[in-house]
Amino acid sequence: MNRRSYLQALSALFATATLGSCASTTSDKEERRAAKADKANTIHPNPATGFEVPSLPEDNLNFYLVSDLGRNGYYEQKPIAELMGKLAEKIDIEFVVAAGDTHHFNGIASTQDPLWMTNYELIYSHPDLMIDWFAINGNHEYRGNTQAVQDYSKVSRRWIAPARYYTKTFEAGEQESLEIFFIDTTPLIERYRGKDKYADAGKQSIEEQIKWLDKALAASQAKWKLVVGHHPLYAYTDKSESERTDMRKHVEALLNKYQVDMYLCGHIHNFQHIKPAGSKVEYLVNSSGSLARKVKEIEGTVFCSSDAGFTLFSVNDNELSFFLINGKGEIIYQYKINK
Repeated sequence: MNRRSYLQALSALFATATLGSCASTTSDKEERRAAKADKANTIHPNPATGFEVPSLPEDNLNFYLVSDLGRNGYYEQKPIAELMGKLAEKIDIEFVVAAGDTHHFNGIASTQDPLWMTNYELIYSHPDLMIDWFAINGNHEYRGNTQAVQDYSKVSRRWIAPARYYTKTFEAGEQESLEIFFIDTTPLIERYRGKDKYADAGKQSIEEQIKWLDKALAASQAKWKLVVGHHPLYAYTDKSESERTDMRKHVEALLNKYQVDMYLCGHIHNFQHIKPAGSKVEYLVNSSGSLARKVKEIEGTVFCSSDAGFTLFSVNDNELSFFLINGKGEIIYQYKINK
């Protein structure tokens, strides 16, 4: 059996066994409408032909931001994963930030679920991707066993998810540091709470997480501060406006209060760089690493693209840069913050 047949067999096995056990038995018209809108906006890929390598200072801290990955290697997932590995051969990538929905559809059932192989281990198999992956839950993980996302840290050396929300500090340059605050956004959004399909969401305390984020940001000594969640505060999307309203209600004041440099997320399956009027915080929506959706500008849009891909970050004492890279290996946008 060749590799493609092996992946298809595992995928079929999971679809008929594990996925069936996780599926909701209740009718949900809103979910069906949202799924139909997502399908209508989906962009199907053309194959990659090469890639661009940005010129970066040798001592910079470099890392990838990825999200919305899990398609069993189909569509653009495997080519983009290979591109990430090839670029990492040229640039010293320290770690990967996985901003949710590593597993699409109904999440995962356990740490032994075959999807860990078909969505992750067999796909991101390049030697230069055998680095730390700092992960959070997305809304699709909340359809399955969310604790297994954390527990997989005990199975895989590179998968790091010590809690539903946590913080990590890195050296960035000769004297400064970067601190990343990983938050769990699905429980912050009311439309997920109280639904059988997202059973764990309503069990999580909004108040406790927001108190933690306030305290963690207040204690930070890092020059550079990034907050990472799955859901956006600002974005063009057909998804319910209540998602962004709830996110802004719970998170935006803290981002402004502690002068966070950027809020990073996924969920929308396209690239969007947004800076609302009067805001000092930059908002970046990272595209899907497998299958993208249509996008258009909204108020505050600096750049947007319906390409699938990933983001490369590069940070030093006085400069934070990011590069949006599509599935063809093209740098379609780059931006720099100096301070």
